[in-house]
Amino acid sequence: MKNVYKRPESPTHSLNKHSDSNLPLKVDSSNIMAAVHASWIKLDQRGEGQGARSSHAIAVVAQKVYAFGGEFVPRVPVDNNLHVFDLETLTWSVADASGDIPPPRVGVTMAAVGETIYVFGGRDGEHKELNELYSFDTRANKWALISRGDIGPPNRSYHSMTADDRHVYVFGGCGVHGRLNDLWAFDAVEGKWVEFPSPGESCKGRGGPGLAVAQGKIWVVYGFSGEEMDDVHCFNLAHKTWTQVETSGLKPTARSVFCTLGNGKHIIVYGGEIDPSDQGHLGAGQFSGELYALDTDTLAWKRLEDKANSDNHPGPRGWCAFAGARCGGRQGLLVYGGNSPSNDRLDDIFFLALSQERVN
Repeated sequence: MKNVYKRPESPTHSLNKHSDSNLPLKVDSSNIMAAVHASWIKLDQRGEGQGARSSHAIAVVAQKVYAFGGEFVPRVPVDNNLHVFDLETLTWSVADASGDIPPPRVGVTMAAVGETIYVFGGRDGEHKELNELYSFDTRANKWALISRGDIGPPNRSYHSMTADDRHVYVFGGCGVHGRLNDLWAFDAVEGKWVEFPSPGESCKGRGGPGLAVAQGKIWVVYGFSGEEMDDVHCFNLAHKTWTQVETSGLKPTARSVFCTLGNGKHIIVYGGEIDPSDQGHLGAGQFSGELYALDTDTLAWKRLEDKANSDNHPGPRGWCAFAGARCGGRQGLLVYGGNSPSNDRLDDIFFLALSQERVN
């Protein structure tokens, strides 16, 4: 791929051209809605897995989960192996990878476009923020360094990453000089980075936000900006404009480092830190185990019934690795590991099976 840094070409992308772009958006919620149903399943694990950790990342290609990075001891990267979990056999293995293998890191993100996985940023063992973009070809089991330095987003960790069928999107995180609120896209076909317009001061720089693609928009949900946040913003990919939206319904309490999934017109939110530790990253704050869905048509939140007291429920946690997956013929959210309220790193895997039903 050719390393190209590309900014938006047209000055009409400026938010100043849209006087209402930063005003809260309200939508009538009286229309027919799709009710989301959810159920957790705890997956067995065979073979030698990645082990307990947090601040790691996963991406799913076909029926295989690829896991990379993370910590067992706070701020100390564990390894740089690419661990593979087969969703059909429930067996772990380690990829026999070649090429430009990324060094160990924490606070890293991963996303898949087709059969290629992309890994961006993170923090190394010296607590240095990173900005390399790596790709991993799951067919050839080969790593490649795509961009670094002045090409692409500045250095960061604990940012968020998501993807559609062509692009990888990166938002926010902890930068060298503070928390960030910038949005970037990497075009996997053309091999180009694009920096989108800034959301402005209405969307504070933040770490650990939710990021999802839904209905032609990139959604930024909550995050940590010196305190836990409970605001929602969206970026219209067609018009290149930001909007701060006003949500309704039973909205989640402010939180960060939670699991997020775009599922049709819904954004699924699970867990996260709702009260930070007074020891910072060295301690465990207060975590949530609740599950919510945001309808991006009506902008109404709903808390989902997910049998919170059952043995199959993952319980309160944050700093997890998560990704959309298909398991047992159902689409849903895969959650792996994370940090617990007792500050213990976890090594379990849960699958949230999702379904929708039209209701009046």
